[in-house]
Amino acid sequence: MRYFGRGHGACPGCGLAIAVRNVLDALEGKCFVANSTGCLEIISSQYGKNAWGVPYIHSLFDNTAAVASGISEALKILGREGEGKVVVLAGDGATADIGLTLHGMFDRNHDVIYICLDNEAYQNTGHQQSGLTPLGEATTTTPAGRVQLGKTGRKKDMVAIAIAHGSPYVATSSAVLPADIRRKVKKAASIEGAKYIQIHCPCVTGWGIEGKDVVRVGNLAIETALYPIVEFENGNLVTVRKIKERKPVEEYLKLQRRFRHLFVDPRGKEIIAEIQRIADRNAEKYGLDLKKD
Repeated sequence: MRYFGRGHGACPGCGLAIAVRNVLDALEGKCFVANSTGCLEIISSQYGKNAWGVPYIHSLFDNTAAVASGISEALKILGREGEGKVVVLAGDGATADIGLTLHGMFDRNHDVIYICLDNEAYQNTGHQQSGLTPLGEATTTTPAGRVQLGKTGRKKDMVAIAIAHGSPYVATSSAVLPADIRRKVKKAASIEGAKYIQIHCPCVTGWGIEGKDVVRVGNLAIETALYPIVEFENGNLVTVRKIKERKPVEEYLKLQRRFRHLFVDPRGKEIIAEIQRIADRNAEKYGLDLKKD
């Protein structure tokens, strides 16, 4: 509670608030946060209210990585690097679409921990598609109807993009795995250079779930292999969260309003089958199934 307080306006069960609190606790509040426009900015820094107990700056959608890079270089010039780590907290839209200018941060290898809070759509403005919106999801810009049943493409692979840039540390985690978040943030803080961590953050309103079901839904994303929990150092896969008994993707999809059309329209069966194939490929790529070891 010391670094991200009760004064925020997030929905009960919001994955963003859970993830942010664990990130800041892992760093013991010794950080400078650059936060893009989005849900987190809205819920935490309204006029007359502020939930932040650390140095915080709100930037635009498209320049958060640049702002963080500038802070990092300024701290070096001033000889104040020991005062804290520079951290970006940005949504998936501000990361994979509008803010993909973070390429520059990677190219110059600025000493920044870039954290993507991935709730899989532009939730702040009413649930529009982002580059990290999964196949089949209905959003206001990819509605389910006669022409198409939700989004037609896959999630953009930001992990692969970060690795391709030579980032020394790249990882995924989930808001339902607090200990995992803390361990990986601490690891990132111990490494010099541009780091990337993508945290899956269930969204109560956008996904159409109850606050009490956030942990269940978040765990099912992992247990179906739709959201692999992995860790890379210098391009090498070093840890994988294994799945004891993988669940079919239907168990995950059926709990969320954003996918309900797939169970009503006959065309939804093929989309569900393709989503299952995506999960199967993830499991094969990362060796997620414990039983196959």
